[in-house]
Amino acid sequence: MASKDRRKRHHEEKDSESDDEYVPYVPLKQRRKEQLVKLGAKLGRANLLKLEEERHASSGNDTPGSNRGSGGGGGEESDNEDDEDSQIGPSAGMSLLDQHSKLKEKFEAKKETAKEKQLKEEMKILESVVEAKALKGVSELAKGIEYTDSIKTGWRPPRFILQLPEEYHDKVREKYQILAEGENVPPPIKSFQSMKLPKPVLNALKKKGILKPSPIQMQGIPTILTGRDIIGIAYTGSGKTLVFSLPILMFCMEQEKRMPFVRNEGPYGLIVCPSRELARQTNDFLQFMFTQCSQEGMPSLRSMLCIGGQPVKEQLDVVKRGVHIMIATPGRLMDMLNKKMLNLDVCRYLCLDEADRMIDMGFEEDVRTIFSYFKGQRQTLLFSATMPKKIQNFARSALVRPVTINVGRAGAASLDVTQEVEYVKTEAKVVHILDCLQKTAPPVLIFAEKKQDVDAIHEYLLLKGVEAVAIHGGKDQEDRVRSIDQFRSKAKDVLVATDVASKGLDFAEIKHVINYDMPEDIENYVHRIGRTGRQGKHGIATTFINKAIDESILLDLKHLLIEAKQNVPPFLMQLESENEKYLNIGGEVGCSYCGGLGHRITDCPKLEAMRSKEAAGIGRKDYLANSSADW
Repeated sequence: MASKDRRKRHHEEKDSESDDEYVPYVPLKQRRKEQLVKLGAKLGRANLLKLEEERHASSGNDTPGSNRGSGGGGGEESDNEDDEDSQIGPSAGMSLLDQHSKLKEKFEAKKETAKEKQLKEEMKILESVVEAKALKGVSELAKGIEYTDSIKTGWRPPRFILQLPEEYHDKVREKYQILAEGENVPPPIKSFQSMKLPKPVLNALKKKGILKPSPIQMQGIPTILTGRDIIGIAYTGSGKTLVFSLPILMFCMEQEKRMPFVRNEGPYGLIVCPSRELARQTNDFLQFMFTQCSQEGMPSLRSMLCIGGQPVKEQLDVVKRGVHIMIATPGRLMDMLNKKMLNLDVCRYLCLDEADRMIDMGFEEDVRTIFSYFKGQRQTLLFSATMPKKIQNFARSALVRPVTINVGRAGAASLDVTQEVEYVKTEAKVVHILDCLQKTAPPVLIFAEKKQDVDAIHEYLLLKGVEAVAIHGGKDQEDRVRSIDQFRSKAKDVLVATDVASKGLDFAEIKHVINYDMPEDIENYVHRIGRTGRQGKHGIATTFINKAIDESILLDLKHLLIEAKQNVPPFLMQLESENEKYLNIGGEVGCSYCGGLGHRITDCPKLEAMRSKEAAGIGRKDYLANSSADW
C-alpha cells in the first residue's frame, strides 16, 4: 500500500507541474529499438542492425530495473549523457541526413579499428615465421664477423653520367619503372657502351641480338660493377641472367690478366641455380661469351657445370685445369665441398638465381652451408621474379649495404602474356589439350604438376601424331638434355614438363603455354606463364581449372588477372573470401609471406602447409625441381 501511495503522489506532483499527458514507462532497450525502426528506411537496414548488435554488446544487460527510481523521461536523459548513440530519432535535434553522416563516420571508424587489429595479428604471425638466425656462414656467426663496406672494384660510371643531376637519374628510373632502394644507389645507364664494356663483349651481345639493356640491366649491371650487393627483382623474360653474367665475366677477365689461374685454382665466381636445366642454360651462355671474346684476343676463361646426373670425374677435370666460374645446383655443389673435391678459398662473387626458392621452405641451412666455405668477404647477388617481403627482409642479413632493384611488383605476371582461364572437367583435360594446340603455331610448352600426368599427356600426344617430348625429375639426365635440345632446336613442337622447366629457362619464340593443372603455389604459375611473352614478344597462356582446385589458389589467380588487366571469367569473378576487404591494408597488398594477392598472411595456405609439415616431422618437399637429385 505504501508503494502505491508513493507512486500516486509522484504522478499527482508531475500533473501539477506540467499539462503533458501521462506517458507510461518504456524500457530503454525497447525505446532504442523503436527509434531504429523509424530510421530504418533512411539509414539502411544493414548498418542499423550492426549498430544495434554493437550497442547491445557494449551496454551489457540493460534491464528496466537499472532505471528504477526515475521517471519516464529522466532515465533517458541520463543515458544520453553517457551514450552518444542515443542521439538518434525525430527528437534528436538534427536532420536525418546529418544523423546518417554521423552513423557512417562511426561505422568507418570501427572498420579502421578492425583493420588495425588485422595488421597487429599479421605482424605477430610474420615475426613468428621470420628466421631469427642471420643468413650467414657458420664461422661468421660464431666469430661475430660482420662486414660494413662493400667490395672495392676498379669500375666507375663515366664522368658525363656522374655529372648529371640526381633528378635526371630519378626521371630515368621513373620512365622505365625502376624502383631502387639503398644507400648511394649508382645511376642507371641506358647503353652497353656507356657501361665501359670491352668491344669483344659488345660484339658477342650483338650476335645474340642484344643491342640495348632492359630496365633491370640499366640499373643492375652498373650497381654490380661498383661492387654492391643487390636483390634483383624483375618480371620473367626481362634479362636477369645477363645482369649477373656480364659483371662476373668482367671480374674474371680482370683477374686472369693480372695473374692467370693455375691448376686446382678457382672458382672466382659461383652461380647457384635451382635446377639442372637452368644451370646448363646459364653455362651455355657464358661459354658462348668466352668463345667470342677469346676469338678477338681476350684471355681464355673456363667455366664448370657442377650438376647432378653427370660423372664427377668430368667436372673434376675442369677444376684441375683451373676454373674461373662455376655454375652449380646446391646438391652436387655441397657434395663436392664436403668431400673436399673443390674449395671456395678465392671465390669472391656469389649469385643465387631464383633466390627466393633457395632460402624459402626450409632451405636456409643449405645456403648457410655454402656460405661457410667462403674464406673472406664475398659480393652476394640474389635474383628472382617472385620474392615476397618476408624473404627480402631475411635475405638482407647476408648482404652488405644492399641495393634492392625492383622492376614491377615482385611476383607480378608479365603484361606481354595474354592469360586465358578455362573451366575444364578433370576427365576432359587431356582431350581438350588438342583444341588448345590449335590456338597458335608451335613451339608450345605444356605444364603439369605430377610426373604421371606428364607421361600420360606425352603418350596421348604421340598417339595423336603430335611431335612431343617430355621432361621431369624422374627421367635420366641424358633424356632430359636430349628433350630440351630437340625442343630448343625446333625438332619437336611440344614440350611437356613439370615445374622443373618453369624457372628461368629461356626458349626462343614460344607462343603458347598450357597449364594442364593449376600449380599449388601462385608463384609457380607466374614462372610457368613467363616462359612465353619474353623479351618484348607477345604470348598466350591457357590454364585449365575446375572445382577440384583449392579456393585460395583460385582467389590468388583471380586477383593476379585483375592486376594484369586480363579478362576474368565469371566463375572466377563470383568467388569471394570473407577477408577480401583486408587485401590492401598497411601499404601491403595481399600476403606478406608468399606474395599471393587473394589472401592475407592469416589465411596463407603455404604457411599453413609449412607449419603442418614441421609439426608432423615430414620431410620437406623439393619445390625447386621436383627431384631430390638436383639437390
